[in-house]
Amino acid sequence: MARVPFIGRLFWREYIALFGSFVLIFLESFIRIVTLGLPGPVIRWFYNRSKNAFNFLSSPQGRLSRARNGSISASIAQAHDFVDICAFYGYYAEEHVVQTGDGYLLGLHRLGWKRGEEGMVVNGGNGSIRKKVVYLHHGLMMNSEVWVCLTEKERCLPFMLVDQGYDVWLGNNRGNKYSKKSTRHSPLSTDFWNFSIDEFAFHDIPDSIDYILDTTSSTSLSYIGFSQGTAQAFASLSIHPPLNEKVDVFIALAPAMSPAGIAHGVVNALIKSSPNVIYLAFGRRSILSSATMWQSLLYPPIFVRIIDFSLSGLFGWKSQNISVHQKLAAYPHLYSFTSTKSVVHWFQIIRNNCFQLYDDDVQPPTLFSTSDRYYKVAKFPTRNIKTPIVLLYGGSDSLIDINVMLKELPRHTTAKEIPHFEHLDFLWAQNVDKLVFPHVFSALEEFAGRDHAKDQRFMRVAHRNRLLLGAQADSTEPSEDDALSNQDSETLRGNGNGDSYRSSSSQLPIKVSGSSGLSSSSTTVRARSPLPDFKDPPLFPGFPNLPQRREDRSDSLSSSVSADRGIRKVSDVGIAIGAGKATLGGVSTVKGDGSNAEEKKGRGRTGKKRRVGF
Repeated sequence: MARVPFIGRLFWREYIALFGSFVLIFLESFIRIVTLGLPGPVIRWFYNRSKNAFNFLSSPQGRLSRARNGSISASIAQAHDFVDICAFYGYYAEEHVVQTGDGYLLGLHRLGWKRGEEGMVVNGGNGSIRKKVVYLHHGLMMNSEVWVCLTEKERCLPFMLVDQGYDVWLGNNRGNKYSKKSTRHSPLSTDFWNFSIDEFAFHDIPDSIDYILDTTSSTSLSYIGFSQGTAQAFASLSIHPPLNEKVDVFIALAPAMSPAGIAHGVVNALIKSSPNVIYLAFGRRSILSSATMWQSLLYPPIFVRIIDFSLSGLFGWKSQNISVHQKLAAYPHLYSFTSTKSVVHWFQIIRNNCFQLYDDDVQPPTLFSTSDRYYKVAKFPTRNIKTPIVLLYGGSDSLIDINVMLKELPRHTTAKEIPHFEHLDFLWAQNVDKLVFPHVFSALEEFAGRDHAKDQRFMRVAHRNRLLLGAQADSTEPSEDDALSNQDSETLRGNGNGDSYRSSSSQLPIKVSGSSGLSSSSTTVRARSPLPDFKDPPLFPGFPNLPQRREDRSDSLSSSVSADRGIRKVSDVGIAIGAGKATLGGVSTVKGDGSNAEEKKGRGRTGKKRRVGF
């Protein structure tokens, strides 16, 4: 279908979708105005009628299940704030306020005490209990409550971290429930809401981290982000080089950098349209603030169904890994305020397929526009990040394109796929404690409290990752660096008890798809295979409490590696991949510069076993 002349960006059908979205926005605004004028008894009448209608249409089993498990869900859903939810599970939470450089007052929450430690001083100077510091940050249109609004303590990451002896802090973005205050602007003014991801990266994240380190007298902390919370860390670490020395490891849950398009036609039309169209539809203050109105009007199970329907239509998520009772507890805490400008910023990133700063000079989208030849908004230089990065992403998450993301990240990045997980599963899935937490704990075990810039072990691993698996390489004698890499790669698998697995003598093919100096065709290189059957390892070997899942293993493995980047991805048999060579079990080395590939035996040690890797 042809585009509209002189406008060029949208198709005719997308204009129809855009018109439909304006009709829906107008209808919702009308309902909201009417609702604000209704007395309380009338609103309660509508609520009770929706409740009766839902229960009448529900099955007897559904009504019985809600009655049996509804007490915990209702208690979490009706909790007023973060402190109330933590108190429900017996944890003491502190509230802090940090002022950013541009005058915003951000709320921080602290969980520093196990149950029974409430009277003790943690990270308070001489004589206090010293603990490693972990900082968690939420996603788009959320607040810190999303980390703790779970129906079981064992599935709550902050509580588990506290029980393992960490000093846990949780941040909040400007404008949300806990940070709707500024020393310079009123929340009623448009100036207050004039912020995007740029301000999160330049002020909110670094200022929050500095406050936490000053308060705890610590030199570094570990950062765990979810969704937009990972994007804010990518941006902050890339534009603040000193911040890399203050973050010892960055763990990204459901990482977001340059998301793929959104399935819904209306939203796609908004993404492609001018920012002025979005500002016209939603205003220049907070976006979708009417969500709180619908939550108060609708019976909770109906509200859950509407959220599920919206997530399915927008992103194709089925939300089958999250129980109904968890949804009833968590969805009331899902939404929090943010600016329309921050959503416009995401639309720019998706439209341009580039993790960039906010574009204040968007040109009119005409067929004859050539402004991109003379003006280009700056990208966040994410390849400059020095902090170790661990990506945990879902295999069914439509917002994640891991290959695109890895190309924009430094070579020491490690990625791990959680099969069948969607975006919100990393917060609330039924088995999140078994599939996600062990990888988080093992990364913290390896990096928390370390100076990665001076850590020789990390430097060796980073050096190994820079040696990309090459095809058509010249045959040469292994150098001292080769021996070091073989030594470090001698043992790549761990069973969680300090034992290691070595590769057997049989062979398996490794398939390498090359570019940037390598042959574009796939080349098969012979390497030694692992043991034929053993338990699935952690992302970082050596951590004892990892899920033990047994899988059928074949005698061969195919692994596609992008040759123009040295990104290390964790494969099912623990192959370390970098720029120039790959080592598997310390017994096979392949070196390459783009021609005449030849396999050479490595010179790894055969005596004492070592656990190597992150």
